Amino acid sequence: MVIASDHGGYALKETLKAYLKDELGYEVRDFGCHSEESVDYPDFAYLVARAVADGQFTYGIIVDGVGIGSCMVANKVKGIRAAMCYDHFTAVNSKSHNDANVLTLGGRVIGEALAKEIVKTWLETPFSGGRHSRRVNKIMQIELDEA
Repeated sequence: MVIASDHGGYALKETLKAYLKDELGYEVRDFGCHSEESVDYPDFAYLVARAVADGQFTYGIIVDGVGIGSCMVANKVKGIRAAMCYDHFTAVNSKSHNDANVLTLGGRVIGEALAKEIVKTWLETPFSGGRHSRRVNKIMQIELDEA
């Protein structure tokens, strides 16, 4: 598992990193940032997305202030299906229907308890396949067509 944040998501990232290791049993690699000093979220979002796309990690989590910017960055990387989740339903849907491989969260818009629930749900939800496979394949084909 790989995780990163910008300054706006730093505190929540640190909480989630400990949760992933201590309570869910994941080995976690932290790609930064390492303080609340202002940084640019695209730099850290790209590191996570690239590592997942290259097959170094199955899943990645990125936490910025709101979750939108990092999601946009990650989705620019070929092979990435990033989803910004903000509740239980979006966590389930992003994996079950869309086979998301990167989760983005907003450190300034959701609390620790909800973030933990989203992460656990997201990691435990399998891709349902079936008609959703056809749709994910169409997403990936658009990516190839636009390259």
